[in-house]
Amino acid sequence: MGLNRSCVLLIVIAGMERFVFKGVASNLVTYLTDVMEMRNSSAAKMVNSWGGFTSMLPLLIAPLADSYWDRYSTVLASSFFYVLGLVALTSTAMATARSPGNKPSSAFLFWSLCLISVGLGGYNPSLQAFATDQLEAEDEELPRTKDDRGPPDKKSQYFQWNYFGVCSGSLLGITVLSYVQDTIGWVIGFAIPTGAMVISIAFFCCGNRIYAHKQDRDVDRRPFVWMVKAIKAAATKLMGSSIKLPDEKSELGELELQEKPLCHHNVEIMEEDPKNGQKFYVLKNAKVVLRLLPIWITLLMFAVIFQQPATFFTKQGMVMRRTIGRFKIPPATLQSAITLSIILLMPLYNKMLIPIVRIFTRNEKGVNVMQRMGIGMFLSIVAMVIAAQVETKRLEIAKGEVGKPGPGRGPNNASISIFWLLPQYIILGISDVFTVVGMQEFFYREVPLRMRTMGFALYTSVFGVGGFLSALMISIIEATTRGHSWFSDNMNEARLDKYYWLLALGSALSLLLYIALCKLYRSRSNIEDDSFT
Repeated sequence: MGLNRSCVLLIVIAGMERFVFKGVASNLVTYLTDVMEMRNSSAAKMVNSWGGFTSMLPLLIAPLADSYWDRYSTVLASSFFYVLGLVALTSTAMATARSPGNKPSSAFLFWSLCLISVGLGGYNPSLQAFATDQLEAEDEELPRTKDDRGPPDKKSQYFQWNYFGVCSGSLLGITVLSYVQDTIGWVIGFAIPTGAMVISIAFFCCGNRIYAHKQDRDVDRRPFVWMVKAIKAAATKLMGSSIKLPDEKSELGELELQEKPLCHHNVEIMEEDPKNGQKFYVLKNAKVVLRLLPIWITLLMFAVIFQQPATFFTKQGMVMRRTIGRFKIPPATLQSAITLSIILLMPLYNKMLIPIVRIFTRNEKGVNVMQRMGIGMFLSIVAMVIAAQVETKRLEIAKGEVGKPGPGRGPNNASISIFWLLPQYIILGISDVFTVVGMQEFFYREVPLRMRTMGFALYTSVFGVGGFLSALMISIIEATTRGHSWFSDNMNEARLDKYYWLLALGSALSLLLYIALCKLYRSRSNIEDDSFT
C-alpha cells in the first residue's frame, strides 16, 4: 500500500464507522415506513433531511476543531455523541418490539438521529484531517529541496485507499445489517452497529502510541477571522483608504503538504488588535476558499442524485419480484452494488485506466481532479436516464398485471425482477469513483493548511445541502402534483420515472455550468506559482 501504520489503522477505523452508518442509513426508509408507519414521501423527506443535516454539521464544527480543539480530542468527543445517538435509536426499536401498538414519539426518534448527526459532524472531518496529519509528519521527515513538492501520488494514494476502506465498510453494513434488520429484527439490527462503533473507538485509542500529533505553529489560525479580515480589506480598498503592509522581517509559517510554501506576497493586510497588541494576518487563502463556491454549487445536483439509492430506489425494490427460491432479497442490499462496483473498479482505475488515459492526455495522473469530477457527474446523469426507463417499464408491466392472479401480485407488486435496478446502482458506483474521490482531493488541495478540517467539511456539506435540496424538491413536486402525486404510496400510481427525468435534466444543466466554470477556474497552486514569478 505504501502508507504508514497510523494511516492504515485510521483507514480501517473509517471503514468501521461506515459499516455503522450505512447499516443504519441504508435501510432507514424501510424502518420509517414499515415500523413507524410513515408515508413514502414523508419517510423520504425525513431521510434526506437527516442526511442533509448530518452532512452540513461538519461545516459548523470544523472551524471550531481547526481553531480551538485538537483533532484527536475532537474525534473522541464526537464518538461519545455518536454512540449515545445509536443507543437511543436502538431503544426506539426495543420499545416497538415490546409493544407494537405503542410506538415511540417521532420527536424522540428525531433527536436520536440528531445525536448521531452531531457525532458525525465532528468525527468524520477530524478523523480524515488527523489521517492526513500522519502523511504530513512522514513527509516532513524526508529531506526536501526548496522547489521540491514531493511525490504527487502520496495524497492521491491515501484518498483512494481511504475511499476503498470506506466502501468496504459500507458494503458490509448494507448487506449484513440490511439482512439482519429484515429477517431477524430491528433491535439486533441497530445493536450490532452500536457495538461496532464502541469497538472502533477502542481501536482508535489503542493506536495513540503510533500517531503523530501535530504541533501548531504560533500564528493566528482562525478561519473566520481570515474571512472577515479579507472582506474588511476589500471594503477598505474600495473606500480608498491605505492598507498597512507587513515589513520585510515578518514571517508566515504556512507550509503545505506537497505544496510550495507561501511567500509574503500572499499577505493582504496586517492589523494589530488595540486591546492586546496581537497581530492578525489576512491571507489570499481566505479568498481561495470563497472562490470554491461556484464549483461547490454545481456539485449539488450530483448530491441530490446521491440521495436516491437510500430512498426511492429502495422503495422501488420493495414492490418488485425479489425472491430467489426461498430466499427473499432485502431491497436495501442492492445498494451494495454501488460499493461493490467501487471496490472492484478502484484497483483497475490505477492499474489499467490511468496508464491508458495517460498516453492521450500526457498527464501523470491521466486526468486532473476537475476532469475526474466531471466524468462522474456525466455518469450520474446516465444512471438517472436508465432509472427512468426501468421505472417506466416497471409501471407498464405492473399495470398490465393488475387483477391477474399470481403469487406476490397485487396493487403494489409486479413480476419484474429487482435485478433490473442493478445497472443504475452500478453506474452510480462508477460515478462515485470519479466524483466523490475527486471532490475529497479537490477540497483538500484548495484550502489552507490550518483550514484542512474545513476542507473536508466543504466536501461533506455538498451532500448536506444536496439532502435538503432533495427534500425541498419532493415537497414542491408533491404540492404541484397533489391530484396525482409522483410519490404515491401505491407505487403503481406513482410517477418516479418523471422525477428521475427531472433529476437527469437538472444534472445535465449543472454539468454544462461546471464545464464553463472549469475553464475559468485557477487552482490555488497556480495562484501560488504566479506569486513566485
